[in-house]
Amino acid sequence: MTPPTQPVSHGGDLAAATARFGEPREGWLDLSTGINPCPYPLPPLSDQAWIRLPQRDREAALLATARRAYRIAPAAGIVAGPGTQAIIQWLPRLLPPAGIQVHGPTYGEHAAAWRDAGHTVAPGSDPAAAVEVFVNPNNPDGRVWPREALLAAAARCAAAGGFAVVDEAFADLDPDLGLGPSADTHGLVILRSFGKFFGLAGLRIGFAFGDQALIERLGRAMGPWAVSGPALEVAEAALGDAAWIEGTRARLRSLRQTLDGVLGDAGLEILGGTELFRLIRCDDAPALHAHLGARGILTRIFDYEPTWVRFGLPGNDAAFARLTQALASFETG
Repeated sequence: MTPPTQPVSHGGDLAAATARFGEPREGWLDLSTGINPCPYPLPPLSDQAWIRLPQRDREAALLATARRAYRIAPAAGIVAGPGTQAIIQWLPRLLPPAGIQVHGPTYGEHAAAWRDAGHTVAPGSDPAAAVEVFVNPNNPDGRVWPREALLAAAARCAAAGGFAVVDEAFADLDPDLGLGPSADTHGLVILRSFGKFFGLAGLRIGFAFGDQALIERLGRAMGPWAVSGPALEVAEAALGDAAWIEGTRARLRSLRQTLDGVLGDAGLEILGGTELFRLIRCDDAPALHAHLGARGILTRIFDYEPTWVRFGLPGNDAAFARLTQALASFETG
C-alpha cells in the first residue's frame, strides 16, 4: 500500500500565521494566495438555492454559460465540481496505476493526488507517461506552454491509454491562453478554477472540460449534486457578466503594474508570475517572509526553492502603502 503523501503547503492559512506571528494590529494583509482582492459582487440568490437540492436546469444553465465564457468547442464535454481541487483528486481514479509526469515545479496537489491514488509520478521527463500534467500559465513562475505542445501531449497520452491535464487556473486573465476552442481533442482534460479570478474562493466551484468520454466518466465519478445551489447561481451570474470580466482584467493589470513598481523599488528581482501574483528572488526568502509576517503581511515561500517569495496583489492604495513601508525596513543578510 502506498504511504500517504505529506500534506502540501498552501497560502491563505491565517490561523497558522497568527499562531506564528501573532494577531496584527491592522489585521492581516494576505498576499499569500493568487486570489483576486477585488471580488465579484455577490448577486441576490433565490430561496430555492438554499432549500432545494441543486436543480438540473440550473446546472445546465451554468454549463451553457461556462461554454460561452471559455469558448469551449461544441463537441467537448463539460462538468462542474466543488472546486478544481476536488476534480484534481478525482482524476487519478479514472485510470489504473500508471506512470505520470507532472511538469513542474508547479502546484503541489497535482503530484500528491496522483501518488495517493497509487500512480508513479516521475521526477523528470517520462516519455512513456500515460498522463502529463501542465499548469498554464504555471504557478508560481507564470510560464506559458505553447498550444501546440499541449495538444501534442494530449495525443501522446491518448496513445498510451491516458490523457493530458491542463490546469488553466489563471488563464482567465488572458483569454487567448485558453484551450477551450480545442477542448474536443482526444485525450485532453482542461481545468478551470472559478474562485481565483472572481475572488470568491470560498464558493468552491470549478470546471473540467475536454474529451467527452473522459468528462462523462469524471461526472459519473463525482456523482449527483456535486455543486451547491448557491454556487450554481453565483457562478452563472459571474461568468455571464462580460463587462465585469473585461473591466477586471484591466484593473488587475493596473494593480500588477503597481506591484511590480513596489517590488522593483525595493530591489527585488521579479522572476515572473501572472496578473494575480508575482514571483521574486531574494537571497534569504525565509527572512523576508518572516519580516513581512511580523508586520501582518503574509506571503508565500517554497520549501523546494529557498530564494523564492510569491506576492499576491494588494487590492487598494492603503494595502500598497503598507507593503511599501514594510519592504523599506527589510535589510538583507
